[in-house]
Amino acid sequence: MKAKDFDKKFDDNKVDVIDDLDLSTLKKSNQIQKRVNVDFPAWVIESLDKEVSRIGVTRQSIIKLWLVERLEEKAANK
Repeated sequence: MKAKDFDKKFDDNKVDVIDDLDLSTLKKSNQIQKRVNVDFPAWVIESLDKEVSRIGVTRQSIIKLWLVERLEEKAANK
């Protein structure tokens, strides 16, 4: 579909244009994943493991969640 046809279809509001888009290559900015390795003392891992089995998530999930929560809290307090 040519851009002018897509624009007209969108502007006319006749049809939903989402079906005309290729969303398989869509990427959000700042959402590119990067791998990091972090070493924790044994007691931290043991505490994490108790918490993850209590709430039923993976160790990686809870670490990511807690880091994001802390960063968002810090940003909100600026």
